[in-house]
Amino acid sequence: MARILVLYYSMYGHTERLAEAVAEGAREAGAEVVVKRVPELVPEEVARQAGAKLDQKAPVASPQELDQYDAIIVGTPTRYGRMAAQMANFWDQTGSLWARGALVGKVGSAFVSTATQHGGQETTLMGIHTMMLHHGMVQVGLPYAAAGQLRMDEITGGSPYGATTLAGTDGKRMPSENELALARWQGRHVAEIAARLAGRSAEARAAA
Repeated sequence: MARILVLYYSMYGHTERLAEAVAEGAREAGAEVVVKRVPELVPEEVARQAGAKLDQKAPVASPQELDQYDAIIVGTPTRYGRMAAQMANFWDQTGSLWARGALVGKVGSAFVSTATQHGGQETTLMGIHTMMLHHGMVQVGLPYAAAGQLRMDEITGGSPYGATTLAGTDGKRMPSENELALARWQGRHVAEIAARLAGRSAEARAAA
């Protein structure tokens, strides 16, 4: 059984909903799944005035716990084609993990939310992948075997780099059923790969 962390930041609830779907998919594949969020950097009163979703139930993660998992699936809204400052700030605190190679060989994956179809989904996903590659993590995306991302009959998120959703410029659009299905597919896919890698690592340690 693989142990997976779904780590997200969500200001208005769109990425949170995708995170829940990713976790559902990973659990369907038999993984032990923990869902956590990164700390908010915006003062609570400012966030409240901006209409932020302040009732999120997921506990706050610590950067130093990342090495406890076989896979880490990161979700964030985009900010001008890159990950949100809250998520970047969290990973900027992982220098000690990098220095001892604590995440080398672990599985990494990503999902994002943007306001529009051209709001930087893929650049943000690839930015997360680049960050994880610096930690030596094995990247897993969302293959076209997840046929929902090939749909042309509706506006939908989804990319070979990871699951995505479109929030709309007013934030009123929540993830569609197709987008949630793609997120679940990704969660299952990551869990299956992480389980195989974890099993092989255990076999190698037993043989040593």
